[in-house]
Formats: sequence, C-alpha cells, structure tokens
Amino acid sequence: MRDEAYPLRNISHVGNRRLIVDEGAVWKKFTLRTIGWLILSGIFAAVTPTVGAIVFLVGEALLIWRLVSTLQKPPIYGLVLNTSGTQHEAIWSAQQEEIQRLGYEITKAIGNPDVAQTIINVEHAVPSDLVQQFGAGTREGRAQRFR
Repeated sequence: MRDEAYPLRNISHVGNRRLIVDEGAVWKKFTLRTIGWLILSGIFAAVTPTVGAIVFLVGEALLIWRLVSTLQKPPIYGLVLNTSGTQHEAIWSAQQEEIQRLGYEITKAIGNPDVAQTIINVEHAVPSDLVQQFGAGTREGRAQRFR
C-alpha cells in the first residue's frame, strides 16, 4: 500500500463506500460464455460425440464454478476523503466496522485537532491493486461495483 498523509485542515469530507458484486453483469457474462461454449463444444461433438460431450460438461462445470465463486465475493468497504474538492479513496477493508471507526476517528480529529494523536491499525485492509472497479458511476451511497 501507498503511504499517504492528509493534513486535517485540508480534509473537507469523510465518507464511506461499499463495493459489491454486480450480479446482473456476472449473470450476463456467464450466459454469453455458456452460449459460446455450447457452440464450440457442439462443433467438437459433431466430430467426436463422446469426447465432445465430456469436454462440454467439464467446461460448463468450470463456468458454473466461476459464476458461484464470483457471486459469493463479500463486499469491500472504503473510506473516502475529500480534500480541496478532490475525492480520494484512502483505504479499503473487508470489515465495515474498521472503516466506520476510522472515519469516526478522523471526523473527531477534524473537530478537535488539539487532541493527542490516535493510531489505528486496520487489520483487514485490502491492497488497492485488488480492488477492480467496473460500472458507470455510483448509486445511492454505493461506490462502483467490483467483480
């Protein structure tokens, strides 16, 4: 992870985001892949019926496995800081409570900057290169969705 610091006087807003799986897009991708796989394995089955059927079943089992594993991904929660009109995603975690506590502590520090420093360890942080965002925008408090 990157080491970043934001001076308290420059933070204008602290917010939370929640990334969830876009189930509609996952089902659409699964359906298109299944149709494509059915066409390819159908051509293969025309040449060798028994082997073609086995290849189709194995391939379809892999597609179903990918579908189920994608749909079971847990949400990821993020802390967003606005500084001078720019939005920055500060940290992502698999635990909502960690992000909420961190946001609370930052808000408390902004309101009372003379208080002693607080150190918070986020144990379930998600490295930023693992958060893949897809979609055209946000929807009522939800950040872009991930797959």
